[in-house]
Amino acid sequence: MIRVVGIRFKSAGKIYYFDPGDIDLKIDDTVILETARGIESGQVVVEPKMVEEDKIVAPLKKIIRKASPVDLKQIEINKNKEKDAYKVCMKKIEEHGLPMKLVDVEYTFDANKIIFYFTADGRIDFRDLVKDLAAIFRTRIELRQIGVRDEAKMLGGLGTCGRGLCCATFLGEFDPVSIRMAKEQNLSLNPTKISGICGRLMCCLKYESEAYETEKAAFPPEGTPVITPVGEGKVVSVNILKKNLMVEMKESRQLVEFSPEELQICPREKGTEKKEKKDKRPQKNSRSSEGEEKGEDI
Repeated sequence: MIRVVGIRFKSAGKIYYFDPGDIDLKIDDTVILETARGIESGQVVVEPKMVEEDKIVAPLKKIIRKASPVDLKQIEINKNKEKDAYKVCMKKIEEHGLPMKLVDVEYTFDANKIIFYFTADGRIDFRDLVKDLAAIFRTRIELRQIGVRDEAKMLGGLGTCGRGLCCATFLGEFDPVSIRMAKEQNLSLNPTKISGICGRLMCCLKYESEAYETEKAAFPPEGTPVITPVGEGKVVSVNILKKNLMVEMKESRQLVEFSPEELQICPREKGTEKKEKKDKRPQKNSRSSEGEEKGEDI
């Protein structure tokens, strides 16, 4: 077992685990720690706890210290610098005529590195832009291209439900979302209704997908021939919320709602090959008995 603490670097970012050492930490504490990008500040979101070593990616980096008032002041100074750096970078992008959209700027705690996040349709040759930025800020510069989902996560906003975006408020990571999830929930496949402000399928389609899959397993799938109280038909749709099925009647072609208890699945008809084999067997037996009676050589 090893003692770890969960740290976030952004409000709804991924949780990373570090070695707290002997430092007494609580949730919402700001800490200074060493990462692959340099010295950074983060916030405690998971209190120190013991976990099995095989669940942690070793080696763990240590927490340097709990943020002091001086550290907190430096964090505020860096945030103000980020605003100025954003304006400078925007101006340089226009000067170079680059087809890219600047999304955010981030300073490391020790200001040894500045990260510029941007979106673009394809690959961008920003070598001249990096040279200009390095000459202005005299520090290490990194330009990182991100996707539209990450852009929405950084900028935030309101979803079609009227609440803050899930990705910007509580989702640490993006789960894969497919159009199949919308079909299973009987939602409109109109892209404008099932897409978020990022232009991709809404993350919330994933939330109830597993529940729909579990519930649908108790119903006969679409296309199944069934026997109803008023005749035979075929299942054309399943409504999980109403707990009923829509059946197309065989003769009238009308659509009628039924509960699962009112339906019986039609038994499968036996194949023609099996029927032929069964028909052939008695013929052989009858022929042999016939020959025996007539005294023929068989």
